[in-house]
Amino acid sequence: MFGGFFIQLKRWSYSRKKMVRGYFDKFPFSTVYFRRIRSYYIVYMVDWSESDPVISKGDSEEMQQLINCELGREKEYQQRKSRKG
Repeated sequence: MFGGFFIQLKRWSYSRKKMVRGYFDKFPFSTVYFRRIRSYYIVYMVDWSESDPVISKGDSEEMQQLINCELGREKEYQQRKSRKG
């Protein structure tokens, strides 16, 4: 689907105000919560299951990019301050 991505977003849903839940194929038993900061989403918390592999920083960044792309906020995510040099 996306070139270079190894994780796929299975489904997502709104959780609470400014929060989204994401479910990924690499972590089928874990729920990843994203929080909206400014105009994009970042990983806020993970309800991690011991049945799943440990989530690395690279996995977290990939999940953030996938959820922002799915929600139409990819441009804002790419322009965030932490990415500017």
